[in-house]
Amino acid sequence: MKITIGAVTRGGSSLAYKTGDWREQRPIIDMTACKACGICRDVCPDTSVFVKESIYVINYDYCKGCGLCAHECPADAIRMVPEEK
Repeated sequence: MKITIGAVTRGGSSLAYKTGDWREQRPIIDMTACKACGICRDVCPDTSVFVKESIYVINYDYCKGCGLCAHECPADAIRMVPEEK
């Protein structure tokens, strides 16, 4: 009899699990106020903030709404708004 405890049977990816659907607030970036410093991207624990064509974008599929990006933004270009369900 073979017993395996806690075995990982196959590798996975967090991309398979959209984790942003339980947040209560979501960040909104005001690109007119944004200084493009990248701090929001660097502090995001879910790697939800990225740059696309020189514009900072939030992938709401994975953003949990923790607010770190808004809290750390030196330009106050990110505000948290109630999530619309």
